[in-house]
Amino acid sequence: MSRPHRGSIFLERARVISQLAYDAEQFVLRLAAPKCAAYAGPGSFAHLTCDPAIPMRRPLSIMRADARAGWIEMLYKVEGGRGLHALAARKAGDTLSVLGPIGRTFAAHPERPRTLLVGGGVGIPPLVFLAERLHEAATAQGAAVAWKPLVLMGSEVPFPFRTRPSGLIVPGIPAGTIACMPLLDEWGVPSRLASRADFPGCFPGFVTQLADAWLGSLGPRELGEVELFACGPTPMLEVTAQVARRHGVPCQVSLEEFMACAVGGCAGCAVEVRTAEGPAMKRVCVDGPVFDAYSVF
Repeated sequence: MSRPHRGSIFLERARVISQLAYDAEQFVLRLAAPKCAAYAGPGSFAHLTCDPAIPMRRPLSIMRADARAGWIEMLYKVEGGRGLHALAARKAGDTLSVLGPIGRTFAAHPERPRTLLVGGGVGIPPLVFLAERLHEAATAQGAAVAWKPLVLMGSEVPFPFRTRPSGLIVPGIPAGTIACMPLLDEWGVPSRLASRADFPGCFPGFVTQLADAWLGSLGPRELGEVELFACGPTPMLEVTAQVARRHGVPCQVSLEEFMACAVGGCAGCAVEVRTAEGPAMKRVCVDGPVFDAYSVF
């Protein structure tokens, strides 16, 4: 009972259902991992064995999970060492070891139903997961909260999906910013994309600038309903926290950090966090990865 976060972490032999390749060595991996799927939430991650010859696991954020069908889905980009290169070579029918779900998840508050979700690069997955959960909650019979998520995504390489003009109007978004993630559009969740790579329909700048512009279009009453959620590279999260503070809205961030054990034993992923008792070192794997943005930045 002193370690409640470990009560819902499972070790499974997972089967690869599919692996889709996108530009810039980006992949979407779907695994049959029913225990992980049953307990995963937006912001949680799985620790994967990429290949039997590589002992160190890799932490990947969960982008979607279907508890009934028993699968989890992750987006990752191959960079650096052998691990993710080996994972990218896995085919449907292969098996690999999955430890998860791990970590504290995003927590949306009903008093702030206007949720702004900001993802950068491979920080996009947990925001897609959160958007799906909020959409399901808003459309459920007898829904208690009319959640209004808006998802903003930024990337300097082609997005890991085929972009298209959105069919959903978003007041306050700069003119010409019409590209979206089709899956979110199909759910009825508005999304907009940002990039400095001159992709059609994208906001020509950082996703944090797009978030700042949208927040700046809101009045005091509307801002009082906003809560911001973000995941991406640390510099992006720091700027996101500055944007949130400037507009006076609460903000949660999911941190990215190198990990060894991912279950709180090695403390190799510790970061300094401000608490009521003063500065403290917290483990991103189990004390996070989601933290209050103002406690970190």
